[in-house]
Amino acid sequence: MSVRRSVTSGSPYEATFGFARAVRVGDRIIVAGTGPVEPDGSTTSGGAAEQAERCCAIIVAAIEELGGTAADVVRTRMLLTDPADQDAVGAVHARFFGAAKPAATMAGVAWLCRPEWRIEIEAEAVIAE
Repeated sequence: MSVRRSVTSGSPYEATFGFARAVRVGDRIIVAGTGPVEPDGSTTSGGAAEQAERCCAIIVAAIEELGGTAADVVRTRMLLTDPADQDAVGAVHARFFGAAKPAATMAGVAWLCRPEWRIEIEAEAVIAE
């Protein structure tokens, strides 16, 4: 039987909406949609690249807390509110996950949890035996 472990990142939405930042069951880690939230609960300042950097840092920290690394990431989903941000976000994604070359989706959305958010990212990792 697999043990279920989860971690939180301190996002105010985790407690309010009732979810964990990431959950590990067996060799699989699923990371929830991750917005650019700073430790004090504020939104990361700057443009899409700065916000994507923060999202990726939160994701990698959650994966590491559950025993994985960025190299274990097999799937990402990037949700953007402005298609003009795709190159900037893609460059950040490549810095964090390019060596792993996960299956990735980048899609446009009408809105995210906060109007100043330009990006939200999900990830999945599989820990190699």
